[in-house]
Amino acid sequence: MPFFSILIPLYNKENSIAETLQSVLDQTFTNYEIIIINDGSTDDSDKVVKEFTDERILYFSTKNNGISKARNLGIEKANGNLIAFLDADDFWYPNHLEILYKLSQKFPEAGLYATSYEKRFNSKATFPANFKNIDAKSNSMIIVKDFFDASTIDHIVWTSACAVPKNVLNSIGVFDTSITHGAGEDTDLWIRIALVFQVALATYITATYNLDAGNRVSNTDTLKRNFMNLDKFQEAEKNNQSLKNYLDQNRYAISLLYKSAGDQKTAKKYSQNIDYKNLNIKQKILLISPLFLYRFLKIIRDRLILNANIKLSAFE
Repeated sequence: MPFFSILIPLYNKENSIAETLQSVLDQTFTNYEIIIINDGSTDDSDKVVKEFTDERILYFSTKNNGISKARNLGIEKANGNLIAFLDADDFWYPNHLEILYKLSQKFPEAGLYATSYEKRFNSKATFPANFKNIDAKSNSMIIVKDFFDASTIDHIVWTSACAVPKNVLNSIGVFDTSITHGAGEDTDLWIRIALVFQVALATYITATYNLDAGNRVSNTDTLKRNFMNLDKFQEAEKNNQSLKNYLDQNRYAISLLYKSAGDQKTAKKYSQNIDYKNLNIKQKILLISPLFLYRFLKIIRDRLILNANIKLSAFE
């Protein structure tokens, strides 16, 4: 039985899947299986994958059902103790699985394991993740004391840099298939796990979040996406200020997406439940600014500031 089952959902990633898959095959820890779910790709993704002949690769093809159903099918097929997730346009450093293995051995009681990562916005701008009150580059292994508070800048858990015991998924449940086009199905799952189990973090940068990859599901038109229902955690957030703050950060981010898409009604729906004491001055300004000004500032950030290798985030 493999220790890790690595789940890779695949949809029209012919230009990146080879590098992604090779980053798995280059791992120093080798006790794993790779489960690829081809979610109805219409390009040559299928052809690229079949050029790899490693016997640890298990390949399944389905009609296009969306990323949540693809991942859930992979979970169903998984034989490993720990399920590691990897999107078909992200990459691992060779020590990624080795670090996750050591982390799981140090904290066997945890329900979610994560490593630090870097965010690649474009060829000129790559930055390490920034966790609140945790040095994301300290090369240590810890239990995160307050998962929700620590995740209010960059998320402690990012899908392509984490692993979950299969028995935890059997207990908590899998990805919510009502959430579509990468609109928070992973965040929803991490919240459900973190409310019940400890989260273990290895502050070693072992993965690259490739934000400028082509055909990213999160780049789908906002008005075609079905976002996670943050209000289902309302009872829990009443007695958990860190969770309330974390959910408000997500409400803020989703509200801005709808504002940018011109849907002021839905933007207001998400923003009306925010406690504005949980937002910083930059976030408050962006929420109340006219749409033309918000779009202008976003263009300045994307075309000038990031290209100058300067990180600018409203969450910091």
